[in-house]
Amino acid sequence: MNAFFWWALKLFIGIVSLFFLMWGVDVLVYAYTLNNPLEFLMYFFSSSMLILVSATGVIYCAFRIFRRIKGESAV
Repeated sequence: MNAFFWWALKLFIGIVSLFFLMWGVDVLVYAYTLNNPLEFLMYFFSSSMLILVSATGVIYCAFRIFRRIKGESAV
């Protein structure tokens, strides 16, 4: 795989994951301003899922980039 394409893909995934992570935290903070308990639960669980999935993307990119910098094969 082309080295430039590899770095571009990992950085793209990392940046998109960071965006959705911040969006998930923003939705979680907004959930605590709601008065309806059913809406609160809906926003709370959806933001939690968004945070978990995007945090996984950030961790994936961090480990792959760390392995590439360290010199190991990061295929």
